[in-house]
Amino acid sequence: MFTGLVADKGTVRSLRDGRLEVETALAGELAAGDSVAVNGVCLTAVAPNASSFAADVMPETLRRSSLGPLAEGSEVNLELPLRAGDRLGGHVVQGHVDAVGTVAGLREEGFSRVVRIAADSDLLRYVVEKGSIAVDGVSLTVSAVDDDAFEVSLIPETLERTTLGQAEPGTTVNLEVDVLAKYVEKAIRAQPAEPDVSARLKI
Repeated sequence: MFTGLVADKGTVRSLRDGRLEVETALAGELAAGDSVAVNGVCLTAVAPNASSFAADVMPETLRRSSLGPLAEGSEVNLELPLRAGDRLGGHVVQGHVDAVGTVAGLREEGFSRVVRIAADSDLLRYVVEKGSIAVDGVSLTVSAVDDDAFEVSLIPETLERTTLGQAEPGTTVNLEVDVLAKYVEKAIRAQPAEPDVSARLKI
């Protein structure tokens, strides 16, 4: 489990035949088999050393996430799993990408930058204003949402510490909605239908 608080921006060394190699100062904290979130995708570390780690990325993951276009020199957001006793500063993030969105627009608003992200309606039904969403592994608060897209406002710290600072219109990003929304939807659907009281009343 992750929280969406990026610990480091790593640099891709290579992505060949499904093997992703990332250079990062966090590598020294990883052991083989440990989980690590790369742009919001939970992967398993392979052959970590003091300066880098590798991870095997399945074709399905490459197709369904924004990891596919990564190339040598690309920066990625990295987060290690939450440990017992750590502060939950963001929100519960599983590292299971729900969909890929596309940056549809940017605008400056005071010291912040508002990013508009287009997504399919199947995902947007879980997105609510002031709710949480993970964008490329970054826990963010939704500032606005409509039928086609949602908006998030990024403070200078987020722009500096994550890859979202380089996002431009057309950039694809991994999206993971708040898992609580999915549980609520399932619970509501599982409720038996209310009986039609009027049908039983004969006046």
